Amino acid sequence: FVGKTKSSWSLFFLADMNENGGSSKKCSWGFNSLVRRKQVDSVHLKNDHGHHHHQLAKKLTAVDLVAIGVGTTIGAGVYILVGTVAREHTGPALAVSFFIAGVAAALSACCYAELASRCPSAGSAYHYAYICLGEGIAWLVGWALVLDYTIGGSAIARGISPNLASFFGGLDKLPVFLARQTIPGLGIVVDPCAALLIMIVTILLCFGIKESSLVQAIVTSVNVCTLVFIIVVGGYTAFKTGWVGYDLSTGFFPFGLKGILAGAAVVFFSYIGFDTVTSTAEEVKNPQRDLPLGIGIALMICCILYMLLSVVIVGLVPYYTLDPDTPISSAFGDSGMQWAAYILTTGAITALCASLLGSLLAQPRIFMAMARDGLLPAFFAEIDPRTQVPVKNTIVIGVLAASLAFFMDVSQLSEMVSVGTLMAFTSVAVCVLVLRYVPPYGVPLPSSSQTWIDKNESRLQTERFLVDAVESSDSPLLGARDEKYFGKRRKIAAWSIVLVCISVLGLSSAASAERLPSFPRFTMCGVSAAILLGSLITLGCIDEDDERHKFGHQGGFLCPFVPYLPVLCILINTYLIINIGWDMDQGLDMAACWKHDLSLLWPVSQLTEQCRLCSNDLYRENNRSSSLRSVIHSKAEGARAQALLLLK
Repeated sequence: FVGKTKSSWSLFFLADMNENGGSSKKCSWGFNSLVRRKQVDSVHLKNDHGHHHHQLAKKLTAVDLVAIGVGTTIGAGVYILVGTVAREHTGPALAVSFFIAGVAAALSACCYAELASRCPSAGSAYHYAYICLGEGIAWLVGWALVLDYTIGGSAIARGISPNLASFFGGLDKLPVFLARQTIPGLGIVVDPCAALLIMIVTILLCFGIKESSLVQAIVTSVNVCTLVFIIVVGGYTAFKTGWVGYDLSTGFFPFGLKGILAGAAVVFFSYIGFDTVTSTAEEVKNPQRDLPLGIGIALMICCILYMLLSVVIVGLVPYYTLDPDTPISSAFGDSGMQWAAYILTTGAITALCASLLGSLLAQPRIFMAMARDGLLPAFFAEIDPRTQVPVKNTIVIGVLAASLAFFMDVSQLSEMVSVGTLMAFTSVAVCVLVLRYVPPYGVPLPSSSQTWIDKNESRLQTERFLVDAVESSDSPLLGARDEKYFGKRRKIAAWSIVLVCISVLGLSSAASAERLPSFPRFTMCGVSAAILLGSLITLGCIDEDDERHKFGHQGGFLCPFVPYLPVLCILINTYLIINIGWDMDQGLDMAACWKHDLSLLWPVSQLTEQCRLCSNDLYRENNRSSSLRSVIHSKAEGARAQALLLLK
């Protein structure tokens, strides 16, 4: 779909041809191959002989998309996250942090909704990046998502065994074929239950998209019903006891505004998952209407459930009495409802299954999109003629994920690959800016239905089109086109987008680099903020390019408040990416300390565990005395501080 040329290069993207018309059969290596772009719909499924290749089935509706989005987003982590964040960051104001994080996630959702309705093909953020930003960035985004879904899915599956064991009375009571085993001599802990679950989900996904979405809807409904049970029963119990969790001397904001924002940064990751909806865009009956609805409704349901759950849990018992490992179970247990543990465990298992379904559903479609574009072997682009899903893709990815889950504990990697999702969020926001101000040149598509055209004919038409575009371009982003068509407005907009990205990176890095001396840090912050503000004002004052009306499918959702909303989205996601990097560095430093002096690890872990057990026992024995709990809490925190000093 692209050729090669001697034309000048640009930062974002370049459509290349040679001077004599170009050749689409060979790729030009180097920078030009990294910045070339593809057209809106890269699926060409009709050959010269008139035989049609099979396409993905268009069977999904808005209801299916909502089930996929909610199921993938609300994982089992919410059953643990509320306790950790409330104890360490927010206190009773946990719901405020969830609201702020939900608003931040909605910014990315608006960007996804516009691009998904304009470019309803498989591939999600990878597809949008290839159209707007070029092959190099698309390649990075695609593999980041692949690693995210694969490692994330494996980590989710590894969490099934501990939850399933509660039904059998403990890990030692699980059947032999499900229990974790240690390989003698190697010390590797294998998890057959995780591998078995992944293979079951893989087989289910091979039956078809409608069957998969139906199972996803059922599993998600059970999970949502569990959360509703927690909210209703917990709220009723808290009402009877007078909402003791809010009757504290420390007030509603014990950690202040800084704690609220820190909590919002942590719980933001509980909203990741709605982007899975866009990976099924090619299988939606009416993508212009259903994709924005599916993304928006799924995100709204998740935000409401998270906030109500937070209000109930921190109101049921004081936030500092919540067990960081099992906060909801401990809150219900302290209120005399130990019987609810089985219901909560059921919800956690169904949440894990729903998240796993979403992860394994999205990844084969990203592989398929990359194979269509020539970045992977054609084997991965094949679609089964009967089920109309990429069966070979699904099996390969399922086997890979099952192997990882069986042999490896990927929980540490699962935290690291969250960077992949944030990278996708950032690229999608940049794509919206590019689409509005320096849109790619593409033939407008008349309707939401895919048009399957001859592969060779499409290549020739695209080649002729790109030759015309490149030969007459003079934009710093698109080559040397005649300024009569664009003028200075397009140049200013292009460089403003570049400066926005650079200044956001500088501002986020300086704000996160607490180890830097004050003067260079604040200087970098000031300069980056000034450049960002100037570029944002420039984009706000100039008009959007009229060519955007000719790009992709028409009549879908439009992202509001451009350029302010996408720029804010870029800033938030970049800040989170850099902060994850700082946290990983600190974690590696601590791991290195432990590695070089393992003798410190045992007494410290024993001391902190004894402190935790002691404080928890005293909490339970003195459940009615909030003043005594405060004294115990302060002493436990002092003991933990001494443990950290010993470690240092």
